[in-house]
Amino acid sequence: MASSLDRPLDHRYRDEHPIRTLAYLFRADRYRLAGAAVVFTVKHSPIWLLPLITASIIDTVVQHQPIGRLWTSTGVILFILIVNYPLHVLYVRLLYGSVRRMGTTLRSALCTRMQQLSIGYHSRVSAGVLQAKVVRDVEAVEQMVQQTAENGLGALTVLTGGLVIIAVRTPEFVPVFLVVVPAAAFVVARLRARLRTHNEHFRHEVETLSSRVTEMTRLIPVTRAHGLEGKALRRMDGTLHRLLTSGMRLDLVNGRFGSIAWVVLNVVGVLVLAGAALISYYDVWGVTPGDVVMLSAFLTTLTNSTTTLTGLAPVITKGLESVRSVGEVLQAPELEDNEGKAELSSLHGTVTFDHVGYAYDSGRPAVRDFSLSVAPGETVALVGASGAGKSTVLNLVIGFIRPTSGRLLLDGTDMNTLDLRTYRRFVSVVPQESILFDGTVRENVAYGMEDEADEEAVRAALRDANALEFVDRLPQGLDTLVGERGARLSGGQKQRLAIARALIRDPKVLILDEATSALDTRSEALVQQALARLLHGRTTFVVAHRLSTVRGADRIVVMGEGRILETGTHEELLHRGGAYTALHSGQAA
Repeated sequence: MASSLDRPLDHRYRDEHPIRTLAYLFRADRYRLAGAAVVFTVKHSPIWLLPLITASIIDTVVQHQPIGRLWTSTGVILFILIVNYPLHVLYVRLLYGSVRRMGTTLRSALCTRMQQLSIGYHSRVSAGVLQAKVVRDVEAVEQMVQQTAENGLGALTVLTGGLVIIAVRTPEFVPVFLVVVPAAAFVVARLRARLRTHNEHFRHEVETLSSRVTEMTRLIPVTRAHGLEGKALRRMDGTLHRLLTSGMRLDLVNGRFGSIAWVVLNVVGVLVLAGAALISYYDVWGVTPGDVVMLSAFLTTLTNSTTTLTGLAPVITKGLESVRSVGEVLQAPELEDNEGKAELSSLHGTVTFDHVGYAYDSGRPAVRDFSLSVAPGETVALVGASGAGKSTVLNLVIGFIRPTSGRLLLDGTDMNTLDLRTYRRFVSVVPQESILFDGTVRENVAYGMEDEADEEAVRAALRDANALEFVDRLPQGLDTLVGERGARLSGGQKQRLAIARALIRDPKVLILDEATSALDTRSEALVQQALARLLHGRTTFVVAHRLSTVRGADRIVVMGEGRILETGTHEELLHRGGAYTALHSGQAA
């Protein structure tokens, strides 16, 4: 699957016109699309053939032509009507299948790109924006292609077929239709433009109502606690009143539009019908009674087709803008560069910071002149005030960011020369808030290792994480669903599952980022016991605000403004009476 997505990612989405991008996306289905266009033209032919065949039947009756012409005309129209069903099914298979494949490929390409983009990109661009691109933008592209193909192709075939028939049977009327049809379509389009404005206003009011209802439901505990129900209802009543006014205005405009458009089209139709009838009555240009009926029918058909083409403009504009929006992700330059770099097959766990510095986009260094050598199996705790640079150091160790100065070495090898995807197989992270997905306990613990972790391995990891006792009490044990983001578990239970997930991977480098800060005393004690087993024999970096949780670290590194202020054990640093002592005294107080 991944190889099939490499080609779309190579395309210059942002720098080329969206039409070229669409052609590129549909290149694999171009023959299916061409077939769909041919099939559609044939299946849609009754729309512009019916007036011609109706004219032939009327002329046969009025002029008492041979009865065989009546049966021939009837047989032709019945045939093209009956074959419409199989042709339509074939058309749907060809066109809609191509559109769905394009949408799936585009969504897969977006998801692939998101996995490749740097953590810096994801910290800047919200998950909601990316979700909208994967869901709504791709859907808008699909709808644009489907509606343009269905309505646009239908309108074009009717216009082309109708004008050709008129040019062959009554060429004198071609100039009349070339003037009257666009004029009638222009009047209808102007009316629709006003209608679109009111529709958009009504949609905004509905969206506002949705937002207000969400806000009201979230605030119900606060509202009820402070006796503000009346104020909340008055606020909602204002929104409902605006929605009512907007809805009634929209209904009135809808009614006016429908009536005026109907009147305009029928008045023009009557005038064309009367004019054609007079010409036929006085036997001018050889216009037959059938031609009169045909011209009258074609006026409405061609006007509606012209109006349809003009009405596609907003759909096409929205679809092309969505192509550009998708391109912003597919062409985002902030990729983690691992191509051609050395793969890591084993790791002892020596981590060396050699005068490392890192500055974010603001230019202010988050870490400066950071030098530290960590031996395999050593536990190093990073402490300091908020903004001291602790999280930046962790991100450097994980490889989410690269040093802007100095070097970071793994077992003596510069991380910049390594394929970080292979390095992270030896790394486990236990964050402050456990990240669980809506699956079973087993799936969450063995995530990414399903083929390597049997039930005994999962249970052993849960046992070492002090989690087996509560998992066995769950309704389905290992197969219990934890809910979205682990909603059915307590904070301590989620954190112990995160530790089990780290244990089962048997990492060489372990990152603990405030792993117990959000827990109560009992849960923290259970998690601390599990962490003690997890730390054994692994190079560990710990960030913690509560100094009581880092007393047992082999070394404590006190940071301030991105620099190392002092290092040592808990007792050494307290005896020294420096920055660590000040932090300790502040927490004790």
